[in-house]
Amino acid sequence: MSIEKTYAEINAKIKAGKAVVVTAEELIGLVAEKGLSKAAQEVDVVTTGTFAPMCSSGAFLSFGHTKPRMKMHKVWLNGVSAYTGIAAVDAYIGATEMPDDDPLNSNYPGEFRYGGGHVIADLVARRPVKLKALGYGTDCYPRRNLETTITLDEINEAILFNPRNCYQNYNCAVNLTDRTVYTYMGMLKPHLGNANFSTSGQLSPLLKDPHFRTIGVGTKIFLGGGVGYVAWNGTQHFPSIMNDGGKELGGAGGTLAVTGDLKQMSPRWLVGTSYLGYGATLSVGIGIPIPILNEEIARYAAMKDEELFAPVVDYGEAYPSLTPGNLGYVSYADLKSGKIQVNGKEILTAPLSSMPRAREIAATLKGWIQKGEFQLTEPVKALPSPADGFTAHSIKED
Repeated sequence: MSIEKTYAEINAKIKAGKAVVVTAEELIGLVAEKGLSKAAQEVDVVTTGTFAPMCSSGAFLSFGHTKPRMKMHKVWLNGVSAYTGIAAVDAYIGATEMPDDDPLNSNYPGEFRYGGGHVIADLVARRPVKLKALGYGTDCYPRRNLETTITLDEINEAILFNPRNCYQNYNCAVNLTDRTVYTYMGMLKPHLGNANFSTSGQLSPLLKDPHFRTIGVGTKIFLGGGVGYVAWNGTQHFPSIMNDGGKELGGAGGTLAVTGDLKQMSPRWLVGTSYLGYGATLSVGIGIPIPILNEEIARYAAMKDEELFAPVVDYGEAYPSLTPGNLGYVSYADLKSGKIQVNGKEILTAPLSSMPRAREIAATLKGWIQKGEFQLTEPVKALPSPADGFTAHSIKED
């Protein structure tokens, strides 16, 4: 029997407290017990989750006007520069921005103890943040200097806007060279000394809806502990093409641009993060509900770690030199087991994303929906899917 449901039908069940909501891992068990068709018929919503460092993140801040008024030309928050080419008292603080006096990698490997992601985390935690601003003075905005302390609740608006989050899939990083390298995938020991990965596998939101049948512009999500929305496809959005077994056949996959009210978010789900030898970033918690509209959506949502694969990439030489190709594929089941085989060598693995936190996000979102506090939104625009054949371009040099 063909199964077809609508957003309106599912939302009506959520409102009535009758919706069947399970996490992606619970769906896997249900499919094993009852079969795909029966599970798809019974389940209305599947929740997903991921918590990991996500560099392309930041926040728009509107400070409010000074007296006399000021057009802020340069702004620093706890010594970290924010971009001010927006309006008189608005700025954007990026997660990877560093203080002007940070030694960076001049003392290699640099520690990158505090950056834009840490500023955002401090704001969300309601800690005081030092604001310094310089202006050049105009007739309508005469003030030229400002030094004060702000907290999140004392400024007008704070909008988390992350241009590229929630990678659909990502590389398993190794190092073939004879030296230790420090990357955004963590420290990698020489001669295949270790392997790092950063996707939650069978809980990963975009691996559970790889063709973007339900995730698009306007999709309501769990973001940073509050409610957020998908604003657009993320930058570097190259949706993965998968075979019937779920093996990822190229690229890092789709991404999302997401946004939400920073004042509603939690320091548990927005955490300033430092990478030795690489830089600062922000770890972000995201959970996306997937409505089970039909059996095909249920089939992808029920894919197991054994059916989901990451490419193994050399970050010692191939990745920095933009050399195409990989060293093969490994399943998330093997990655999560703690060891994999690459080039005939057994390597210990470690996740940069947190599976316990991913499970907590999926469970939290499930609870919101079951209580009727969170209804689903039908996307107003579909995101590009693997069938659209996106091509990655690199910079041309003169």
